[in-house]
Amino acid sequence: MYAYVIRRSLATIPIMGLVAVFVFLLLHLSPGDPAVIIAGDFATAAQIEDIRRQLGLDDPLYVQFGTWLYNLLFQGDMGRSIYSGLPVTRLIGQRIEPTLMLTLVTMLIAVVFAIPLGVIAAWKVGTWIDRFVMTFAVLGFSVPVFVLGYVLIYGGSMTLGWFPVQGYRSILVDPHGFLLHITLPAITLGVVYMALIARMTRATMLEVLNEDYIRTAYAKGVATRKVLLKHALKNAMVPIVTTIGLGVALLIGGVVVTESVFAIPGLGRLTVDAVLRTDYPVIQGVILVFSLAYVLLNLLVDLSYVLFDPRIRY
Repeated sequence: MYAYVIRRSLATIPIMGLVAVFVFLLLHLSPGDPAVIIAGDFATAAQIEDIRRQLGLDDPLYVQFGTWLYNLLFQGDMGRSIYSGLPVTRLIGQRIEPTLMLTLVTMLIAVVFAIPLGVIAAWKVGTWIDRFVMTFAVLGFSVPVFVLGYVLIYGGSMTLGWFPVQGYRSILVDPHGFLLHITLPAITLGVVYMALIARMTRATMLEVLNEDYIRTAYAKGVATRKVLLKHALKNAMVPIVTTIGLGVALLIGGVVVTESVFAIPGLGRLTVDAVLRTDYPVIQGVILVFSLAYVLLNLLVDLSYVLFDPRIRY
């Protein structure tokens, strides 16, 4: 068991290495001179040269990468924002709580509702319940996140007045305000994630429910609830958990849109502002953080396989 955990953990190192190379080259793969792009159309030659010197663009590429990687690994330094001059790590630290809490609440809502919906749809396959769940899943994939966000704002905030239109409250400072501000964004972001998990749960459960040991359990008189939850769902959890991990990519993309719609001061808004200002150090830092979160979460998914199916060993 421990050897398996160590091997899977070590496998993430080359993945993050490739991500680091891509993030570093992001500045240099952009068309044109990065210093000219950052400086803008009306910058003088002296200002362009100052930016080039500030970013170390005069050095050879391998020297730039070595310096950037050393500062990142041994000093935790991701550089400074071109726009504000503040350290990128400080900017990310100020914005990470809203994004982290939005992601966690979204995952909680999606998993709590989607898995039971998928199980019920598979159990009642061909009935109106199954058709209802599948219709919801199709609509969840079809409706853009920003459209759903504006619909929820109009209904839940402007019409009913139950929730704030925008903003964020820290759970440590104002728990009640946190729940009010996080509800609509979490539902907006969670619908597409919920639809993905519900469809995978239904498909996997249908496959498992046709197995011989399920028919044997029914023949022995085992209660339906016990068959569904203990025998079927447990054996269907590996592909479901895999879908939960892979679906984080949807969350990362959806966070940017959702935080913009609800004016949440998180990493998504920081990314949008950095792109609009061509603030490459901030863009690089945010991509690194999102990539690290995605890799670590999928590592946890891989490790969880052993809990659901002890036969799994790599």
